[in-house]
Amino acid sequence: MMPVADIEKRRLAQHYLLYKSICRNCGATNPLKAKKCRKCKTKDLRPKRRTKK
Repeated sequence: MMPVADIEKRRLAQHYLLYKSICRNCGATNPLKAKKCRKCKTKDLRPKRRTKK
């Protein structure tokens, strides 16, 4: 797998990979602006962590 050299493409890829909401109940990924989970319909969402542990 080759790293993305184009800065604009890298920024776009990071946006689609990192800017998500995660359901605390079932772990499904949802859009960042979601109010409810798409799978289990709970409202307990958190933003995806963007830093390494």
